Amino acid sequence: MAIPSLAMIPSGYKDGKVYSVLPSNGDGDFTFSRGSNATRVNKDGFIETVTGDTPRLDYSDSSCPSLLLEPQRTNLVTYSKDFSNAAWTKQEINITANAAIAPDGTTTADKVIPTAVATTHQVVSNAVISSTQCAFGVFAKADGYNTIEILDRQIAANGAVFNLSTGSFTIIGTATATIENYGNGWYRCTVVANTTGVRYYIPTSQGNFLGDGISGVYLWGASLEAGSYPTSYIPTNGATATRLADVCNGAGDSDTFNDSEGVLMAEIKSENNDVSVRQLSVSEGISDEVVKILFLDDNTVRFEMKTVIGTNFSKDLDLDIYSFNKFALKYKSNDYSVFVNGIKYSVSQTTSTPIGLNTLNFNSGNGGTPFYGNTKQIQYYNSALTDSELEELTSWESFLDMANGQNYTIK
Repeated sequence: MAIPSLAMIPSGYKDGKVYSVLPSNGDGDFTFSRGSNATRVNKDGFIETVTGDTPRLDYSDSSCPSLLLEPQRTNLVTYSKDFSNAAWTKQEINITANAAIAPDGTTTADKVIPTAVATTHQVVSNAVISSTQCAFGVFAKADGYNTIEILDRQIAANGAVFNLSTGSFTIIGTATATIENYGNGWYRCTVVANTTGVRYYIPTSQGNFLGDGISGVYLWGASLEAGSYPTSYIPTNGATATRLADVCNGAGDSDTFNDSEGVLMAEIKSENNDVSVRQLSVSEGISDEVVKILFLDDNTVRFEMKTVIGTNFSKDLDLDIYSFNKFALKYKSNDYSVFVNGIKYSVSQTTSTPIGLNTLNFNSGNGGTPFYGNTKQIQYYNSALTDSELEELTSWESFLDMANGQNYTIK
């Protein structure tokens, strides 16, 4: 198989830069910025904070990292780890602070214990937001009780009951929910709903529940953020905190790309439940001449090639954009094709190809509709590959198999 003229496998980085494996002279490196702290899951499985303009190589999905890019978000919960603080209103609840090892590896998880009184037991945040779709939740671990109920702060109309022994949940009202396993008994439990704030019932909101004063659950990392899906944890300690958006663009130059023919390949997944278009593109920096992959808001992926005279090629596929897929778009006069996970999809043909390609960006080509999600690899070939090569390229069983097959060195 031909050698790509640009290959990015998330491994090398520094402040302001994501390194590409190829080309070796650095022309394929991405410029990166964020301007605020952010968290990731490191290779040991712990949540950790990275500073400033440091890219995030995230290990949430596997033993191999992916480049994590997210939009700006603010955690409105002012004490995300300290449930003993007065910012949390407690009803017949006792708090044992710093009682267990948290998902970040520190002993900062609090044990939340219902009292031996037959009543409702709850913890309510002082964070308030008005009638905006929000993602709100917490990291939880069973210690005597296996359930936690997360509901709207004002009215118990939307939320979910999370089972910490089975990793499952039951929806209440019209909310949606997610539960993510973080290992060592920890789950991140999140609800998405129109809400005014967040309250936690231990174990649930059933009336006249009699605690024993000993059993409870561990809580850590509470969050309330405006948006249609949860993002990576934003820690707070006395005030709200904002993670600025990740910006990653500018790989390659005119020598990297070929106007006449080429292949754009990516192993990638989009952020969950977003409602905006997200794009990955090779363009001339304006987006009048562009080859791109678009993630739409309805589980649709669009493969597109445009020239200054208009859209010359477009193919929509109904795919799960929130899971990793391997995409490849080949362009050449009268030789266009799309491959997804080893399968070829027939497409319309055109004689046109773009002109002046000189940059690969996690956006539309002109800075708009940035891509947010996880990327395991990007490759660009400056010549059109055969069908068998494209099938092989998009059919790797694992990151390691891909790296070995392409003769890359993993450090």
